[in-house]
Amino acid sequence: MPTWVYPQLPYPEDRLAKAVIRNVDASMRDLYNVCKAIRGMWLKDAKAFLQRVLDEKEAMPFWKHSHGAAHRSNISERWKVKSGRYPKKAIKYVLKVLESAENNASAKGLDVDRLKIVHIAAHKGITLKRYMPRAFGRATPKFKRTSHIEVVLAEVE
Repeated sequence: MPTWVYPQLPYPEDRLAKAVIRNVDASMRDLYNVCKAIRGMWLKDAKAFLQRVLDEKEAMPFWKHSHGAAHRSNISERWKVKSGRYPKKAIKYVLKVLESAENNASAKGLDVDRLKIVHIAAHKGITLKRYMPRAFGRATPKFKRTSHIEVVLAEVE
């Protein structure tokens, strides 16, 4: 079995809260852009931003895998990118893992108002391989790709 190791961060271990969710049914391409957008944000600001994207009041900027993404007029100027989308399924899972990390932080006795996202990343998960039979003895692959999301929150001043 493969092992899962969190990254080494320059914060004391008792000031960190970690969470991971595995094999989520969300696109790796969408998760990459969601994680890049909220990395380094305060937890409450990140959750508010993700909620605005879910409500389609603000678009999520797409840096990578943005081919075909339209230019959105409701992207903030701070992102320095014009193409964006509303990846609702990916945001739902990111909010779930952020809630889990926040609950872990409160269980450790950390101040929830001073939590910052110091690390968030998405990785490829397992691929569920299925095949659909076709005519003349052929088959079409029907693969379902999954992803892993890991987040580390730190209490900073």
